[in-house]
Amino acid sequence: MRFARPVRRTSGPSTTGQHRRPGGTRRRRLLLTSAMATCAVLVAVLALREASGPAALTDDPKCRPTALLVPPCGAWFGAFVPHDKSDLADKVEDYERHVGRKLDIVYTYHDMSAVTGTRLEGQLLTDQEQRVGRDRMLLLSWESKWWGGTVRQQPTWKQIADGELDGSVIDVQARRIKEYGERTGKKVFLSFDLEMDTRTPENGSPAEYVRAYRHIHDRFRALGVDNVLWTWIITGYLDHADLFRRLYPGDAYVDWIGYNQYNYYLCHKAKWLTFAQTQQDSHDWIRRHISGDKPLMLSEFGTASDPDRPDRQAGWYAQVPRVLKDLEGVKAALQWNYRDPGPHCDLSVAGDQAWDALRGAAGDPYLNQPHG
Repeated sequence: MRFARPVRRTSGPSTTGQHRRPGGTRRRRLLLTSAMATCAVLVAVLALREASGPAALTDDPKCRPTALLVPPCGAWFGAFVPHDKSDLADKVEDYERHVGRKLDIVYTYHDMSAVTGTRLEGQLLTDQEQRVGRDRMLLLSWESKWWGGTVRQQPTWKQIADGELDGSVIDVQARRIKEYGERTGKKVFLSFDLEMDTRTPENGSPAEYVRAYRHIHDRFRALGVDNVLWTWIITGYLDHADLFRRLYPGDAYVDWIGYNQYNYYLCHKAKWLTFAQTQQDSHDWIRRHISGDKPLMLSEFGTASDPDRPDRQAGWYAQVPRVLKDLEGVKAALQWNYRDPGPHCDLSVAGDQAWDALRGAAGDPYLNQPHG
């Protein structure tokens, strides 16, 4: 699949907080026999984890996911992994080798073009996605933008709300998702026009977005599709706070709320922000003003590197588990391992030290929850 994304916003959140770096550790050679035995046990455990990935936190029934796939005792770990139409599974498996574990959630993007001939960008649940989804969850981001199409081929929210795409696009994909659920017993997370706060007024008004979102939701329901977790994803930038209120479809139409916040650093002339600084203010605002109880998802998170301090990106990722535990209701965190539009906007993991830190974060028991 040719990858394309909306133009990124260029302003950052209003954040406060202190930068706290994780304390370092050193490996020491122990001479006492008992200590050497302990060390041997630890080496064996680490070798097992390297071979098979971290084990689930617990088999306690109370930690099994809910009907909305909420993990009660921790959070899911997922990622967006750049890929082409034919190699998603290979790229996901390569990422998993680097991060030392299987992903809980894999994030992919599709436009809303009709599936015709060799044009498959609008097809949800491709063969590659279904292969990946055998033992992982899928988050499908469905974009009204038609990649590579002309301006006249970009449907507006009003056209979607008025049902103009029902026969050619929406009903076709709804039935496809329904069949996937009936055949596999699996649910999918589905997002419609993520970061819609950056798309108005070009795509339409906030009221038209809400109508379009509700229309898609209601069409799926009318067709008997019951294996979708409706995921509403915003940027999280608080200068869009008024838009967020007006763009929210309502509790009856949303299962999960996601937001996308980064440490851009040199991108967009941003200063360095800790992981906590990128997440806390947006989280607190959503909890106060949108929903106090919907499960939350860090649907994209990541950091640029610091060319002057190669260890800085590693320190940023090392903070993730501790901060996540303090973000009430955040039940999934999806790492963004790719560039972003704009100069010097490479947000991919840079080097072995950063991969080691991300591997450690992804191995935390809080991010290793049972799937069933």
